[in-house]
Amino acid sequence: MAKIISIANQKGGVGKTTTAVNLGASLAVLEKKVLLVDCDPQANATSGLGLDPDALEKSVYDCILGQAQAKDIIVETDTPNLDLLPTRIDLVGAEVELINEKGREQYLQRALEPVKDNYDFIIIDCSPSLGLITINALTASDSVIIPIQSEYFALEGLGKLLNTVRIVQTRLNPRLAIEGLLITMYDNRLRLARQVVEDVRNHFKTMVFDTLIYRNTKLAEAPSYGKSIIMHDASSTGAINYLNLAQEILTRNNMLAK
Repeated sequence: MAKIISIANQKGGVGKTTTAVNLGASLAVLEKKVLLVDCDPQANATSGLGLDPDALEKSVYDCILGQAQAKDIIVETDTPNLDLLPTRIDLVGAEVELINEKGREQYLQRALEPVKDNYDFIIIDCSPSLGLITINALTASDSVIIPIQSEYFALEGLGKLLNTVRIVQTRLNPRLAIEGLLITMYDNRLRLARQVVEDVRNHFKTMVFDTLIYRNTKLAEAPSYGKSIIMHDASSTGAINYLNLAQEILTRNNMLAK
């Protein structure tokens, strides 16, 4: 049965989609069967893996609303062992359509249940908000990774996100854990970036991943080719960083030998 991990932070531009796509690809390269679920209406994970969201007949939206089954919408990517449950802009409407539904926070969980046994990991790319679709993702997940940009306002809004996680743990999903805080867009030439890492590690201790995701041109350009960094340039700093993160997650979960 898959371990389900959401990549969440309501702050935009911190590397959520980059992390979701490239962590998924890295785990796949390490011979884990992975499903990436795009739960951001911007559909960047979908386009970043080479699909045109506008050309999709059905998407995550249809799964959440019970109009289609996940197994019929999942597509293979050009990364072996990595599948994608794609999305498109109409996912925005799901929050409105679910607002008065009973158990509205559990619709994604029910949609993923039939395919959980097919994967080792399910990675959910969340939108930059704490809306109903993100709550659905957290309710469906075993853990959450929180990307934090190594810049001045790194911790801005983090308290609100952690409070949301606590509410989900208390009311909806007691098994939800924090997989870790991930420092992204790191530039060790900048004193401020080094200070942010020190502050975050001093405050959150072992909750912070050892792995740092450095600023990297190849990492930034990979989505324009519709590829993960592993398929775009496996020798790049970005690829090495995300492979290290995947190894760290497997180690934390005692899955290296599996």
